[in-house]
Amino acid sequence: MTAMTSPISQAPGVGTATLKLVDRSAGSPTGAWRPGDDPGRRHFLEIGDLPLDSGEILPETHLAFETWGQLAPARDNAVLVLHALTGDSHVTGEAGPGHPTPGWWDTLVGPGRAIDTDRYYVVAANILGGCQGSTGPSSTAPDGRPWGSRFPWLTTRDAVRAESRLADALGIDTFHLVIGASLGGHRALEWGVMNPERVRNLALVATGASTTADQLAWCHLQELAIVGDPYFFDGDYYNHRVGPVRGLGLARAIAHTTYRSAGELDTRFGRAHQGQEDPAVGGRYQIESYLDHHSGKLLARFDANTYLIVNHSMMVHDVGAGRGGIDAALSTVTARTLVVDVDSDRLFLPAQAEELTVGIPDTRRATIHSLHGHDGFLIEADQMDAALRGFLAEDEPGR
Repeated sequence: MTAMTSPISQAPGVGTATLKLVDRSAGSPTGAWRPGDDPGRRHFLEIGDLPLDSGEILPETHLAFETWGQLAPARDNAVLVLHALTGDSHVTGEAGPGHPTPGWWDTLVGPGRAIDTDRYYVVAANILGGCQGSTGPSSTAPDGRPWGSRFPWLTTRDAVRAESRLADALGIDTFHLVIGASLGGHRALEWGVMNPERVRNLALVATGASTTADQLAWCHLQELAIVGDPYFFDGDYYNHRVGPVRGLGLARAIAHTTYRSAGELDTRFGRAHQGQEDPAVGGRYQIESYLDHHSGKLLARFDANTYLIVNHSMMVHDVGAGRGGIDAALSTVTARTLVVDVDSDRLFLPAQAEELTVGIPDTRRATIHSLHGHDGFLIEADQMDAALRGFLAEDEPGR
């Protein structure tokens, strides 16, 4: 008697999961701005050899920056805007040559906005280590090769030292306002602690005094996504046809999940399928397609090594390190300070805003009410405008 065997199923199996990998294997290995590309509105400043917290010296350092408005004769109307992890100097303005996306805070900065470019002289720099014109891993090192794997680790304080040199070059002794959100808020806070005499007003938006264990966990996963990409080549991928674009895309998807609230994702997408795809046999849900979309957008304008460098600066951020602890450091801030949090933020929790509010001597608090989570500071334009406009109205330049 022979045993009966069932035929192997021809239905889609687990191997079809690879179809969820959007085709990103071809094209440039980086989305970094490179010399020879259209500069757009960027200016470039050589700030020289820069000593770093690591003990290294970063030679022949440059910062890319943009400005709007005019510096008043009294030099008392300057505003410094500091971008988040994947931002750049293009805070406001249209997309166009040199700028693949519109200004990331167009709703807050511009003529008639809370940060009114008809009234204020607004400065925004691409962060040190960035990939949109400032010296970073994709830049050319003094030996003529891309920095790549040799680029040194940076801290928040390193970035602020670089920005201080930019302020010096622009003739700005004191900023009327320094404002930053998320990782940009880390730098804004360091400005208030490192240079208290140079900051009259300070706005800390959806940020914290130090990186929590939960945030460290999310940052670690993003690092692993990039370094685990077979095309990472230990950071030396610039001369290869393919770079770690899948790893960078995955890092972005992980991060973007933390930028939105569970409530928003459930409300917007629920369990809806993506088009005609059937998740039962390997197709995607709409939420998967949404994350793929945002991953793909980042690849056109960002660099994997820069992501690692800036992500690292977030991980090691602790305003109290070497200063006797967080409370001692916060107590040295002399600027009038506005602390803004988002009530649905699951990345920077309200407790971190409370720590800043209690620890900084002259502080007021505003809470953005939003379904959107951390990104509420970008999306809830009316609430952000009202909070900042009211704060600035209490201390106009020249009063």
